[in-house]
Order: sequence, then C-alpha cells, then structure tokens
Amino acid sequence: MEEIALEPGASPVGITVGPDGHVWFTQPGTNRIGRATRQGVVSSFDLPTPFASPQGITAGLDGNVWFTELGAGRIGRITPAGVVTEFPLPQAGSAPSGITAGLDGNVWFTEQVGNRIGRITPAGVITEFAVPTPESQPRAISLGVDGNVWFTEQAGNKVGRITAAGVITEFPLPTPSSFPSAIAPGVDGAMWFTEQLGNKVGRITVDGVVTEYALPNPSSAPVAVSSGADGHIWFVEQGGNRVGRITASGVITEFDVPTVRSRPAGITFGPAGFFCLDGNVWFTERTGNKLGKLRLVTTP
Repeated sequence: MEEIALEPGASPVGITVGPDGHVWFTQPGTNRIGRATRQGVVSSFDLPTPFASPQGITAGLDGNVWFTELGAGRIGRITPAGVVTEFPLPQAGSAPSGITAGLDGNVWFTEQVGNRIGRITPAGVITEFAVPTPESQPRAISLGVDGNVWFTEQAGNKVGRITAAGVITEFPLPTPSSFPSAIAPGVDGAMWFTEQLGNKVGRITVDGVVTEYALPNPSSAPVAVSSGADGHIWFVEQGGNRVGRITASGVITEFDVPTVRSRPAGITFGPAGFFCLDGNVWFTERTGNKLGKLRLVTTP
C-alpha cells in the first residue's frame, strides 16, 4: 500500500477515474477538484463558488468529470483541461451528494436534504424526482447492472431504484438503522452496498432480495464501495481504518491503512467499475489528507 500526500487541508472525499485515465477527487477542505496521474503527480483546480464543499464525483460519458457541491447546491462539471462549469439546482438547500453517469447519457445525483433524485443533461437541464419516503436522506447513487440507477437512503434505511423514466422502487433493509452509505454494481449481477452503522456489507439482487455480511471487527463503519474486475467488491472502513474486500460468497479480507486514523472516505477502480490502467485500488483519506493506492498482486 502506498500513500500520496495532498496539499494541506484538502480533506479528500469522493474519487473516480476520469475519461482521461487520471484519478479525480473532491477536496471539500480547500474547495477544489484534485487530479492525480498514475505516477502520483497531483494538481488541483479551484471552484468558482466559495464554500461549495464538493463531495461525490464521477466520469461522464461526455468526456468530462462531474461532481456535486453539497454546500453550494450545485452540480459541477470539469473538463480534462480543468475548466469548471457549475449548474445551480432548482431549489436551494438541496445538498446534492452522490453522483453517477447513466446509460442515457445524462448524469444522476442524490439530494440529501431535498429528498430527491436528480438528473442533469450534458447541456445542464435538470429534472428532479421526489423519493417516496419522507426525509429519507438519499446519499450514494450508482448505475446498476440492469441499466437502472440505484441509490441508498441513509435515514430511510432502504435501497432505492429509479428507472430512466423516473419511476422509483424502494427496498427496506433487514438491519434497523443500518445507515446505508455507498452502492456499486458487482460482476455477479447484483448491487453491493455498505451499512455504516449496521457494520455490514450488503448485497441486493435486481429483484430486491437482500443479503447482509457482518464485518469481522466492530465499529468499522464501512462507507465507500466499488466493484473490481477481479470479481470482488472492495470497500473502505472509516472507523476501522482499513480497505476491505469481499467475495461473492461473503468472504472478507481487510488491509490496514498505514496512516493512523486516516478516515478513508472514497474508493475506485476506474471507469464503469473496472481497474485503473496501473492495476491499483485508489482511495481517499479524509483526515489523513492523502490518496491511497493498494497494489493488487496476482498469485500464480
């Protein structure tokens, strides 16, 4: 495992691999979007709106990188050259959080306070869909293996699914108050998610059948999750200070992050859930103020 120090106060959260092959991440602490090459060369770009608090980030099908501004109530777009455009949401105080690219060419996002799922076209036209459960706090969102978009409801304790037409279906989770945080597609055809307070990793089929796997250590607080081309699901433990891996059969392996109390926050493998070209797992360390790289070694 290798760590890359960032500028002071960056406090990185979301992370993705952009269409340009570089790793892109949000820096709410310095109000910037960061970029790292596979060799670890880091640069960052200022956001026009002060105190925007960028959070989620995703690679768009238009060749740009898109992100949410939790504090400013905007969706941002940044080109590979670092040119930023911001799109205000129709209603102030919506607190956009998670973001993902859809198969329809649009970008989908959650409104944690607004209790809506949003969709924005490459031209910046925004459409919003109300989540049926009041005050559900939708947080993470991801393109599903079924072509729909899936999301987590932290306060609602549900996983939701929305079609391209905006039809929402919700699936309650077995563990009460589990605080589902992140969600990602698996190569097994199901969606995988983390339960930050439930201390579990969950799996839900496209038909809504849920299976939960308890983590080995208490208070691990799993947050971000990503699928790997190795057929496994990878996640970070904000409380446990570890990177975890779970197989389709539920076998969990954990790897300690070198920096103590680093609060890992985001994880990625690359566009559409596959590996970066260098074969590493990339993750953010919010308190550690670093990017982490976990090198996967293939055993003959």
